[in-house]
Amino acid sequence: MRVIGIDPGSRRTGWAVVERATPGFRVVASGVIVTDVADTMPRRLAAIHEGLRATLLLHQPDAAALEEIFAHKSVASALVLGQARGVAMLAVASLPLSTYNANTIKKTVTGNGRAEKAQVTTMVAHHCRVEAPRLADEADAIAIAITHLIFAGVATADRPPNPHAAVLEAAFGSRRKRGRDQWTEIARKALAPSGGK
Repeated sequence: MRVIGIDPGSRRTGWAVVERATPGFRVVASGVIVTDVADTMPRRLAAIHEGLRATLLLHQPDAAALEEIFAHKSVASALVLGQARGVAMLAVASLPLSTYNANTIKKTVTGNGRAEKAQVTTMVAHHCRVEAPRLADEADAIAIAITHLIFAGVATADRPPNPHAAVLEAAFGSRRKRGRDQWTEIARKALAPSGGK
């Protein structure tokens, strides 16, 4: 199963297509859609949509995951982010979509729900055995995809079923899209090939 993780923004939208590997995860492709701040907002939103749609056609993910909107001090900033997020959701409307809050993503990937950007980038590189992404938006998108792969308890076609899937299902049930923080430690253990520490 392939998941596209998206970190939407009006200036930079990070994206990453990730799948399970042995061990850890494999980044199929990742990048950042950068819009021209001199363009009108409709043109910038169109660029985000077109970039994501092209990515979907090229890499054929099976599911999508986005970060949930967090509180903004600026109402204007929140509105702009909401527009970019809405366009991203439209682009992946044909796929099953899950959302995760920032604390859940950070804790799942790093073990610390208040991790700094640099920590997330470092751990993403570790889990996927790749060089650290240059841009935080790209690293965040990879982290979002990893989080979904863990919470979904997925397995690739040539890999035995994820041994943590039953535990995750028992822990979350119908609540898998909400209130995940208290269970993140269980999911994080799935990062280890042996299911250990």
